[in-house]
Amino acid sequence: EVQLQASGGGLVQAGGSLRLSCAVSGVTVGHYAIGWFRQAPGKEREGISCISSSDGSTYYKDSMKGRFTITGDNAKNTTYLQMNSVKPEDTAVYVCAVASEDWGDLFTRCIATVETPVYSGGMDYWGEGTQVTVSS
Repeated sequence: EVQLQASGGGLVQAGGSLRLSCAVSGVTVGHYAIGWFRQAPGKEREGISCISSSDGSTYYKDSMKGRFTITGDNAKNTTYLQMNSVKPEDTAVYVCAVASEDWGDLFTRCIATVETPVYSGGMDYWGEGTQVTVSS
């Protein structure tokens, strides 16, 4: 059974930093792609970034480049999202999802979902999310 657990959220002041973690289990090491997404109250889900566990390739939605950094640790099956210079508009529930089933290219599916997050079918499993609140 594939499971994802996002953690690391909390309350942070504007301009501060936060590192989110996404631990995944039930997947083949090095054979999955993780995507990070966020959803603010009353808004549609927004894609942030992807990372491939096979070669470490990363992808960022254009609007997310510069302040967010995605990294992965295959030994721990954990992906991290470093958030720097956070802003009040970064307040949202941050969710990680995994593409791990053998249909299509895993990284490509992740990128497609980051770019079009209303279509969630590109990712195979979704976690519960962690709340990030940025105070001004």
